[in-house]
Amino acid sequence: MKTENEPIETYSEFWDFYVAEHSQPLTRYLHFVGTMLSMILLVWIVRSGNWLYFPLCLIVGYAFAWFAHFFVEHNKPATFKYPLWSFVSDYKMVFYMLTGRMNREVARVSAG
Repeated sequence: MKTENEPIETYSEFWDFYVAEHSQPLTRYLHFVGTMLSMILLVWIVRSGNWLYFPLCLIVGYAFAWFAHFFVEHNKPATFKYPLWSFVSDYKMVFYMLTGRMNREVARVSAG
């Protein structure tokens, strides 16, 4: 895996970096809660047609994630350097958590 100073060039490299940055179970669960709440808010916004509340989706999702990085994981969120890949990876991680695959990903990256 690349060091913090080397740029990540592929999504595969980024995913391993992302998994390593989410090694603590509490970090992953806080991301899960924030992502799920933001999705619930998005459904509510779409149904109500009140798009002025759309920024709340981002605020809620990122608040949980950034809290986890600053106070649980003690690292800098990947969003700051790789916003699109980080956003996609949040949803990939939630999917892996729902399907029981995320702990295996953490073990795989930790062993490598």
